[in-house]
Amino acid sequence: MSITIRVVESKDEAAWAELYSGYRAFYRLPEDSVSVARTWQWVRDGDHGLLGLVAVNEDDQPVALANLRWFARPSSATMGLYLDDLFTSPEARGAGAASALLNEAAARAGENGASVVRWITAADNSTARSVYDSHAVATPWVTYDMKPTV
Repeated sequence: MSITIRVVESKDEAAWAELYSGYRAFYRLPEDSVSVARTWQWVRDGDHGLLGLVAVNEDDQPVALANLRWFARPSSATMGLYLDDLFTSPEARGAGAASALLNEAAARAGENGASVVRWITAADNSTARSVYDSHAVATPWVTYDMKPTV
């Protein structure tokens, strides 16, 4: 399978939504077409600093996605590129789509003067971690989530 990376286009909506729904299912998030549609709009339109990339096959059909966004790093007075979501369709796994998306993220970060490309994954996501370990270094940081007060 030949893989090419490009920015999402409006024509990708259905394929992207299927991939993103697969990502959500992998992480045991409930089916939520409203969240998928809203996230698609954000990614398509570049809202909230988001950049949507897709890995496409020879037929220009998306087989993997990466949703990225820029973030400020006050401790170093630099910008970083955060990889929120990365997902490859089961039939395209092993074809190099995830590596190609990571390489494109690194290239875009470098072109824009970012100091890091950062992401998190589940500790037990060993398949993805084997790919990630060939591109990046795992950090010792622990992530916390706090609910906002209303």
